[in-house]
Amino acid sequence: MADLREYPRTAEGSNISKVVVDRDLCIAAVSCIAVAGEVWELDDENKVVAKDANAADDATLIASAEACPTKAILLFDNSGAQIFPK
Repeated sequence: MADLREYPRTAEGSNISKVVVDRDLCIAAVSCIAVAGEVWELDDENKVVAKDANAADDATLIASAEACPTKAILLFDNSGAQIFPK
């Protein structure tokens, strides 16, 4: 069973309602942190966690997910559809 962490996104005007991190896929490459350090940090297990899923705009959040080499960051729109990765 995958180790998934879900983070609701409530930023006004955002088209992204939920961020999910698949901790089994995370390899601590920190590329997401390089793009959006205000959103992401590493925990004690060297896995990425969201410190504030609302801290960046949609474009920055998408760019941080795209930067992940293992596609461990999943993004969902307001209808619940997965928008990244497709």
